Amino acid sequence: MSFFGYIAIFFVLRWIYNAFLSDGNSQQSRTHSGSPFQRSATVSPQDFELNLLSLTSLVIKADGKVTQNELDYVRQYFVGAYGKERANAIFKVFNEVVKKREVDAAKICNYLNARTRYESRLQILHFLFGIAQADGHTSEAEIRVIYQIAGYLRLTERDFISIKAMFVKDQDNAYKILEIDKSVPDHEVKKAYRTMAKKYHPDKLMDMDEAYKKGAEEKFKKVQDAYETVRKERGMS
Repeated sequence: MSFFGYIAIFFVLRWIYNAFLSDGNSQQSRTHSGSPFQRSATVSPQDFELNLLSLTSLVIKADGKVTQNELDYVRQYFVGAYGKERANAIFKVFNEVVKKREVDAAKICNYLNARTRYESRLQILHFLFGIAQADGHTSEAEIRVIYQIAGYLRLTERDFISIKAMFVKDQDNAYKILEIDKSVPDHEVKKAYRTMAKKYHPDKLMDMDEAYKKGAEEKFKKVQDAYETVRKERGMS
């Protein structure tokens, strides 16, 4: 991977770290599916970045290749959002620390689970799929690695399928994004849309930085598009 490729990834990690801090400042705990997920400790910026970079490296290496399109896509977006000034220092940390240690996904995810809310871990999943799909194709090997990481992050099967469907085109994609079966009645489709729209509405992230809000806006748009697809298919008003 090129030097600028690593720089790009570090800017992505900075985006997620900023979101992580905002989560902690805005609300200490949140429930999901009846289970509380609460930050029980703090994490330094360096530790957070290195742990996220380690998870990213697993996805990037999953299919045995790193394309220039992947690197360029990420670099152009995040360099445009943040600039390059902090890149050299972080790159030095990567050379000195990350390259010298083995990646234990389960251990990293357990560390993050104790320090992030469920919503933040959903954003990590979205980020990993974005990296995998940056070259226009998400391979089965990349999907397997992300699925394993999602399990370690204690994300539900439905949430994994929903976010995957935002990137990987498949049969009944719109229903998967809305987290419903194709057989549900129309009123359940509307209910699912309201639930998912509330879950990913950008207004929930008004106190977070622009890059993080952009990720939420992308997910929200995918939910809207999925609903429109189902509505038109069924002739719903």
